[in-house]
Amino acid sequence: MTTRTFRIMVRGVFDALSDEQRAELLAAAPEHDVLHAAFTREGHLSYDLTARTAFTFRFLDAGEAEEDILEATERAEQAAQSWLTDRGYGYKNLRSQAEDLSQAPLGKRQRRAANTTG
Repeated sequence: MTTRTFRIMVRGVFDALSDEQRAELLAAAPEHDVLHAAFTREGHLSYDLTARTAFTFRFLDAGEAEEDILEATERAEQAAQSWLTDRGYGYKNLRSQAEDLSQAPLGKRQRRAANTTG
């Protein structure tokens, strides 16, 4: 059986941050800049508090069956919640979006390469 790669985004909004928490997040903002966002196994957090209080965690996971994406999404949500809760950051409106890369449409270059090798 082949391994499927899943990309999961968990989005939400920081809620009821104290002045200290806000300052802490602003100080760490360069390492959480959206321009450096990446899908990683441990999850990468990005936000821009100067623009709005929204955040996005990006996770990379894998499974063998199409249904495994549900468990991967659950793991990503739990990891995001744990990260926020462990640091005492309030949040709301948590939602997830997952993509199975084996089901993603090919880009032009990938289609061209597939046609020349097939």
